[in-house]
Amino acid sequence: MAMSNTPDHSTAAAYGLSVETEPMEAKLAKDLPSGRGWQYEPKWDGFRCIAFKNGSSVDLRAKSGKPLGRYFPEMVELLADLPTPDFVIDGELVIEVAGKLSFDALQLRLHPAESRIRRLSRETPSRLIAFDMLVDTDGTQILDRDLAYRRARLEDFGDRIKADPTHFIVSPATRSLSEAETWLSGSGGDTDGVVCKRVDEPYQPGERAMTKVKRLRTADCVVGGFRYGKDSRLVGSLLLGLYNDDGQLDHVGFTSAIADIEKPGLTARLEALRDGEGFTGKAPGGPSRWTTDRSSDWERLRPELVVEVKFDQITGRRFRHGTKLLRWRPDKKPSQCVFSQIGL
Repeated sequence: MAMSNTPDHSTAAAYGLSVETEPMEAKLAKDLPSGRGWQYEPKWDGFRCIAFKNGSSVDLRAKSGKPLGRYFPEMVELLADLPTPDFVIDGELVIEVAGKLSFDALQLRLHPAESRIRRLSRETPSRLIAFDMLVDTDGTQILDRDLAYRRARLEDFGDRIKADPTHFIVSPATRSLSEAETWLSGSGGDTDGVVCKRVDEPYQPGERAMTKVKRLRTADCVVGGFRYGKDSRLVGSLLLGLYNDDGQLDHVGFTSAIADIEKPGLTARLEALRDGEGFTGKAPGGPSRWTTDRSSDWERLRPELVVEVKFDQITGRRFRHGTKLLRWRPDKKPSQCVFSQIGL
């Protein structure tokens, strides 16, 4: 089978759309929006992925814009073999382990050794859950068409290709608020909430034009600095930041929920990023409800790491209490960690 993992990215012509196109994003809300004109979808627990195809050439792009094809060769092969020459699809890459979606299994793919990636692709193959179509199968861009049209084209695509559902499916969707509420109350495990989209709106790359409602309030934050533990040379807490409207990184809180077994390796990883600019907006220091004499004692980092944390309340554009570290997000760019994701 002829297949390329390294297509020409220099022009949009190869795929009918630039591979640098950013996915449309969502802002966090407490409640599901109601009224006419809403489409609701499960929020899947995976890696956001835009899949580009032209002939036998396939490119997979993460939310950060980084190429994913090297890490998911089985998905590149699957899409290359589909009986349609052109498309660009927005979706979520997931991996199922023991009947449940596993984010850890996804992270294991981001490994430098090709032999390991190939082994994992056989042992735990990925699935693409498609939820939007940006370029139709005849190569026509349809971003400017409304969601109702794009969804109809995606469903027709899914019916025609007859792909193995263990590797490719079209995400369920509904316009019923009650059904969406059922999804939300049962979310957890494979899904962690509901995504809400206007059926009459176009696809808006890079814009937070969707709404997401999650059972847990979470945020993706930049690690702008860290503190050592008391009387220790191991990390004690991570200092979290979000970018404000001026492009400055504001300190918004911390997380200290770090397992002891992880601290040595994490400390070395953080120390390798020291001497960066840290927080360029509001910075740690001064009176603090969490620390006293050590409130200004912290290590500045280059803003390269992204972590997802769970929080309860926000006061004055800061997390009111300490947060719980849920997972690292190597699939996201630090610049995507902005206040608007949490409705501010």
